[in-house]
Amino acid sequence: MSRRVVVTGMSVITALGSEVSEFWERLCAGKSGVGRLERFDCSDFKVSFGGEVKDFRPEDHFDSKEAKRLDRFSQFALASAQKAIHQSGIDFQKIADPYRCGVIIGSGIGGLNEIEEQHAKLFDRGPSRVSPFMIPKLMVNAATGNISVQFGLKGPSSAVATACASATNAIGDAYRLIQHDVADILIAGGSEAAITPMGLSGFARMGALSTRNDCPQSASRPFDRDRDGFVLAEGAGVVVLEEYEHAKKRGAAILGEVLGYGVSSDGSHMTAPDPEGTGAAMAMSLALKDARVGVEEVSYINAHGTSTPLGDKAETNAIKRVFGAESKRVCVSSTKSQLGHLLGASGGVEFVISILALSHHVIPPTINMETPDPDCDLDYVPNKARGMRVNRVMSNSFGFGGHNACLVVGRV
Repeated sequence: MSRRVVVTGMSVITALGSEVSEFWERLCAGKSGVGRLERFDCSDFKVSFGGEVKDFRPEDHFDSKEAKRLDRFSQFALASAQKAIHQSGIDFQKIADPYRCGVIIGSGIGGLNEIEEQHAKLFDRGPSRVSPFMIPKLMVNAATGNISVQFGLKGPSSAVATACASATNAIGDAYRLIQHDVADILIAGGSEAAITPMGLSGFARMGALSTRNDCPQSASRPFDRDRDGFVLAEGAGVVVLEEYEHAKKRGAAILGEVLGYGVSSDGSHMTAPDPEGTGAAMAMSLALKDARVGVEEVSYINAHGTSTPLGDKAETNAIKRVFGAESKRVCVSSTKSQLGHLLGASGGVEFVISILALSHHVIPPTINMETPDPDCDLDYVPNKARGMRVNRVMSNSFGFGGHNACLVVGRV
């Protein structure tokens, strides 16, 4: 059995805003959420900026006891789930069968804040001072578990850890479960909170990050010739996926429809993409096939576009491989130019952006595009949002380990 899957609620927590309407307005205006980091002193670090969420207050969402039992990445996930569920209008207390409702949240790293805090306690004050809540706080599945517990959801529940493809895999896996009649409603997306001393220094030491400390807001420049690495960011993107007839029956507002999902692996390197983009191209092709959508029907590709020299070129090659002559027509933009890279949460936020592009018929820009790169020669919607008819959108996510995931969405 193959059933239609729609979006009935969505939420984001990002450096550019944590209310969807405000977030979308700033995104389309070409604003940047990147700036100097404030959560800890990084004056001795090679990189001192990122996409830090500065307007998030745990006390706005949880009581003090609950907040202490949640790592920052779980706080983001649970708060975002609360808002998405509220928008969807679902009252889980009135759902007849909680075994038909579940959660899949992805995270590339999980509770890194908790790991660092408890590690410091262990060596400064001894093993007896390590928190008994450490393990349930740092687990990658903690976000999923906490959402399930709060809303009493007893259906399919899992966590995905495929690096920067995590949230897209989570949404795609949720789509499959509803499509094949395993569930009716799934909360899906991703959350990440890796802006910590260890997270920042680790990515900097491997040479993955931009080092434009003098001008943080222009540091993320996907597809630009002078790009020098990605900008580390944090946050969450969560959606409510629901079977179409189920949503219609309860009178839900339908925001968009998931049409197709494709996954693949590069199988070539742990951190570098396949230069020709063959694995990424396979995921894109499989998503289009699953959606029964031709390349000529896709209006917009929300690119993975991290602003790394190798990654942006490989994605450009993948798009050309799949879209052929249509690659010169289709609009491609990377919203990481404005948000930074949310790692395992990026696909969740970008899925929400894809739905918003459909709803508003506006394509957000790739900002900081100043110098054309001859190896990246597609229409990246440089620096200014573009109003146009949008019927089908593709969203790409590619992660360390060679994980490739792609979703195709459309209007109902």
